[in-house]
Amino acid sequence: MKRVLMQRGEPIAEAMRRVVPVDHGDLRDSITVGTRLSPRQKSRHRREGTDDVEVFIGPGPHPQAHMVEFGTVNMKPQPYVRPAWDQERMNALDGIKADLWTEIEKAAARIARKTAKAGR
Repeated sequence: MKRVLMQRGEPIAEAMRRVVPVDHGDLRDSITVGTRLSPRQKSRHRREGTDDVEVFIGPGPHPQAHMVEFGTVNMKPQPYVRPAWDQERMNALDGIKADLWTEIEKAAARIARKTAKAGR
């Protein structure tokens, strides 16, 4: 499941990279798809269940990331996360559905082969 989510999250990350405003490129280059958070992000994150699979898409622990997205008193917002999600979410969700079904079929075939081999 993690492999499917990482693969299907990459187009969303790529859409973010295309629209994020670039001064030096640090924010753009920090946009990734992964399973790890920075220590600060991890301290604020709450998992729902122990069996959940989570993949995170977005910028690294840059303090300016949310300020660019939402703006400040002195800077107008320059959204890049929400537009990328809006643009790519249905492709990602449809792809996840199709890819997970393929993975389930492969797992069922593996189990059937193992069962047949053990039953000889």
